[in-house]
Amino acid sequence: MKPSLFQGIPEGDMLDGAKVRFKSLSRNKYVCAEEGGGSGIVTVDREKASAWETFRLWRVSQSEFQFRTYNGQFLSCRGEGAIVSTTSNYPSLTETFSIVRSSNDRVHIKLSSGTYLQVSSGNELRADYVGNPGWEKYPATFEMTFDGENMRGEYQLANGYGYEKAKQVLDEHRGSYITQADFQFLSRNGINTVRIPVGWWIAQDPNPPAPYVGGSLAALDNAFKWAQEYNIKCIIDLHAVNGSQNGWDHSAGRDGSVGWPTSNEHIQQSLDAIEFIASKYGSSPALLGIQLLNEPKAPEVPLNTLLDYYSKGYNIVRNYSATAYVIMCQLIGADPSELYHAIANMGLSNVVVDVHFYNFYQSKFDTMSPAENIQFIKESRKAQVDSLNIANRDGPLVFIGEWVNEWSFRGGSQENYQDFGGAQLDVYGSASFGWAYWSLKNVHDHWDLGWNIKNKILQL
Repeated sequence: MKPSLFQGIPEGDMLDGAKVRFKSLSRNKYVCAEEGGGSGIVTVDREKASAWETFRLWRVSQSEFQFRTYNGQFLSCRGEGAIVSTTSNYPSLTETFSIVRSSNDRVHIKLSSGTYLQVSSGNELRADYVGNPGWEKYPATFEMTFDGENMRGEYQLANGYGYEKAKQVLDEHRGSYITQADFQFLSRNGINTVRIPVGWWIAQDPNPPAPYVGGSLAALDNAFKWAQEYNIKCIIDLHAVNGSQNGWDHSAGRDGSVGWPTSNEHIQQSLDAIEFIASKYGSSPALLGIQLLNEPKAPEVPLNTLLDYYSKGYNIVRNYSATAYVIMCQLIGADPSELYHAIANMGLSNVVVDVHFYNFYQSKFDTMSPAENIQFIKESRKAQVDSLNIANRDGPLVFIGEWVNEWSFRGGSQENYQDFGGAQLDVYGSASFGWAYWSLKNVHDHWDLGWNIKNKILQL
């Protein structure tokens, strides 16, 4: 949403979740966690790098890191002279290493004692290089490269800066990014509802668990105050849960893994957050609904796990409000009708199924022209919305909770974008619960609702 927030982080390319690879300069081979970390063995003998040779960073400090393997174990070394293995699922001091960087992607990796890791004659990674290894092709010198784009979520921002600086950056951001003037703008342009994403740690504001910092609750209170002033309703969307429900940075995941559905503790923390939200805002005249979870991802989140969570979350909301809509998001990567019909059979009242539509993220969109994108909306998307609308005579309402006036196609005229936006407004406007645009503000123009309105791309 605002990448500039990350620009002041020291070692800003080495945030949580960054995927790194280490190539020995003396052997010209990559460090590998055999069987993705499952065997416990680490070797330095791979000519090419793939998943087993890729490690996800957990940032401890500006120079200290833990390295998570493909299967979730961590690189571990028990002290000077010991070999590096992947025998630990939970990082501590023995899984923490310092990275010393040169100016040309060369690094040294060392223990807290000052001993450096080097490649042994048996292609093992061992902590037995004492002294300064230098930057030439010594066994203790590696080339570090990155795989893919770095994650840029609230976890990365807060942990990257550290508490004091993160508090300053986020306080300034929250105080200026969305203001009362934005609610006035929305009201003036016919928007009657805002969908507000929050993280699970809001339930513990103003002192949330590390690395998060307080302040999100005050921002949400401001939103409700301004919404009531301009006769706008609010949907509170639990967008980020502990462990992550999809691995994406906007879920505040640490490293791209999906740990939420396999942890009873994480699920309970999410339900606690729903209870906190419902108890605080359930009687507010500005509340329209509470979304129990954003974008759980299939197959990592099993349908039965999700339905059980949705049932418990629904009952919690009903303890505080008989009328607030309870919104349940589709499983991303699965047919939304499956979840829809499952919820329809639960006998619940005032429930909504949230479906997200983007002309991205699937290969079929990569080669579509503007005309083909528009036709896809008018035919395929319309048929999907119509089928769910027909079903909701006896079931949940239908909400297109996220969409955007952008496509995979590179380019397009203003008229193309107007036609594309108009087609989406027509189709998504027919959904029985309406739609929400992602998002009000964005550094990319066509993702920015305000820019689309001001430039008459979207005619509301």
